[in-house]
Amino acid sequence: MRAGFPIATKGMVIGLLGGSFDPAHEGHAHISREALKRMNLDEVWWLVSPGNPLKARQPAPMVDRLARAKAVLRGHPRVKVTALEQALGTRMTADTIDRLQAVYPGVKFVWLMGADNLVQFHRWGRWRDILRSLPVGVLARPGSGVAARLSVAAQSFRVHRVVRGEHLGRQDPPAWVFVNLPMNDASSSEIRAKGLWKK
Repeated sequence: MRAGFPIATKGMVIGLLGGSFDPAHEGHAHISREALKRMNLDEVWWLVSPGNPLKARQPAPMVDRLARAKAVLRGHPRVKVTALEQALGTRMTADTIDRLQAVYPGVKFVWLMGADNLVQFHRWGRWRDILRSLPVGVLARPGSGVAARLSVAAQSFRVHRVVRGEHLGRQDPPAWVFVNLPMNDASSSEIRAKGLWKK
């Protein structure tokens, strides 16, 4: 395996949590821990992106965001901070997933996202391909539950929603689950607005 690429063996189920992590916060760590438990994942990989095509504002330098993400996790043994999108040269989530599935044959991936992202998921490039290429776990976030369930993506793929997530990683896509859980209201936007995260 190339340097900077986490090791994963055939049959493992890995959750992928993507984003700019600008900055990473306890809410990211919280949904990662909950996904590990509720979806029986072997690991969660944070995909710290070089940039977000849907946002005009450029994030803080990659090195700072990676360092902050590692600090927030405090050495959690089953959550790994990665710069895989930078290493793969991908910008869109669908392309990243395609490449990871090619690099890690036999590994089962689950895309993880907060409910706030499901609300605007239909704006992502090739969003239908994402839902058709791997199972998706949607985790509750403050104020987004109803809007997420009524979103374009949720309605378009409503027949593929599963009730429970314990075996999500073993299901053939399309398959997605909405997981209610105790919520953490930390927000990257709020942290930046309060001046607690500087470039």
